[in-house]
Amino acid sequence: SFRNLAALASRWPKSSHRLLEAAAAAARPAAYSREMSDEVAKARAAAEAAHGDLNKPTIFNKIISKEIPAKVLFEDDRALAFSDVNPQAPVHFLVIPKVQIPMLEFAKDDDESLLGHLILTARRVAAEQGLSNGYRLVINNGSDGAQSVFHLHVHVMGGRQMGWPPG
Repeated sequence: SFRNLAALASRWPKSSHRLLEAAAAAARPAAYSREMSDEVAKARAAAEAAHGDLNKPTIFNKIISKEIPAKVLFEDDRALAFSDVNPQAPVHFLVIPKVQIPMLEFAKDDDESLLGHLILTARRVAAEQGLSNGYRLVINNGSDGAQSVFHLHVHVMGGRQMGWPPG
């Protein structure tokens, strides 16, 4: 079981920890399915709450305007990066544009520079967060993509070996 693997990790040399992490990931698919269905439920609830108006202000608008506090990791005139309140990895932060684009599907050709800026911001903050061994970028798009906040955002996750396939 996952707990037994964690107990073994304390007795094995650090060089073996990546193998143990991979084994632990394989030992817990049921938990991940449960988490996934929770995320899918959140995404569907968010889509229903929007009632077709995906341009309604979101919690991210309140973070941008400083109405709601967040652990800000980076900010400039076009983007904001902050720690995720429900981290799914040892390091998990979001990068958002300061203009509200409800989802990637709604990005226009003239948003190309902004979209590139989000990716480069993710790279910059990942380096500042010490993710030199690698990290994953995720953009959930629409309710089938488990998007629960309708303001385009890039999840950046790292600090451990990421499993494959995701989702």
